[in-house]
Amino acid sequence: MVQSAERLARWAAEFTPSSEDLLRAERALRDTVAVALAARAHPMAALAAPLPDAARWAAMAHVLDFDDLHLPSTTHISTVCVPAVLAAGGDARAYLAGAGVMARLGTALGWAHYTSGWHATCTAGAPAAAVAAGLSLGLDADGLARAIALALPAAGGVQRAFGTDAKALQVGFAAEAGVRAARLAAAGAGADAAALDEWLPLVGGAADRLDLTGPAVPDGLATKLFPCCYAMQRPIGAARALAAALDLQQVERIAVHTPRAAVHPLIHREPATGLQAKFSLEYAVVTALLDGFPGFDAFTDDAVRRPAVRRLLERVAVFAADSGGNDLLTGATEVEVTLAGGRTVSRRLALPPGAPGLPATDEEFAAKVAGCGPDVPALLEDLTWASAATLLADAFPAR
Repeated sequence: MVQSAERLARWAAEFTPSSEDLLRAERALRDTVAVALAARAHPMAALAAPLPDAARWAAMAHVLDFDDLHLPSTTHISTVCVPAVLAAGGDARAYLAGAGVMARLGTALGWAHYTSGWHATCTAGAPAAAVAAGLSLGLDADGLARAIALALPAAGGVQRAFGTDAKALQVGFAAEAGVRAARLAAAGAGADAAALDEWLPLVGGAADRLDLTGPAVPDGLATKLFPCCYAMQRPIGAARALAAALDLQQVERIAVHTPRAAVHPLIHREPATGLQAKFSLEYAVVTALLDGFPGFDAFTDDAVRRPAVRRLLERVAVFAADSGGNDLLTGATEVEVTLAGGRTVSRRLALPPGAPGLPATDEEFAAKVAGCGPDVPALLEDLTWASAATLLADAFPAR
């Protein structure tokens, strides 16, 4: 019987990208490098400095939570696969094959895997990074299957890390695990491809959910326009639509009606730090009302401690209901604000800007890149996979 690792490896080895695939890879490269560069002054740069290239670059690309997301698998594909490819000297095809494996493996792990507390970016990411790095190193299908199996012992990460340094670091560990596995496979290390089929049910996945049809990344990638968890993008969008028409001093109550699945990662009711604020539904709504367009400055410790924030957080009530859906964009989110005197205003939103069904425009994406630093647009001019590795190595030197 053909093992799942062998099926994925053969698909990756034989994969030929379409022109649409290559455009997606180009945007993923630019997005990932831009959000990493935006974190140059972040304390994570010092923490990650001793780590190998793939781990260091992945942690820096993820620490601001501004990187892209594949919704069906609930994985941050590019923050793992781009650094793995760059560290191994690869190109767009290697990225797309790794991204395709990550999307499919994450989907096979399923929503139950995610809601049980696993960080799917890490669990699906380590084997996917092995494929991305393995193709970059010239591995054939047999070598890729061995690399997948060699990456599995390090395929772990937990959601309890959300809101702490550990979240970005464990994503870095996943990227590095894949590169390490690929290099070991290239050196001739043996492994049993059946390990993937035995591992999947251990973590709640199922091999029969692996679907190798469709484009490189089925259902596309979501682009974040706000630097925080993707589950906050829609509540922010709904609240922003109300902000301009409100006198915030008159706000008495803020009711958020949401599908329960859509806010599963938002574990911090009253955030005390900027990192925790990136995983707070209540803060998502409050910062959108206060700041209009929440950017990096909205997710600092000082921003979270603002008296106006604390006052409005006390007025937020969340009503989460089961909707039958099982992803971060199931159903719709409604924000209803009650003002002094009893008047209410509300906004209901199904898709945030940047979702695959409402893709970021070229102008929105350019604004995101520009917001990552005044020098970033120029640094990304004529960016290639080879120059991206040099750029990240200069921005985040190893120590």
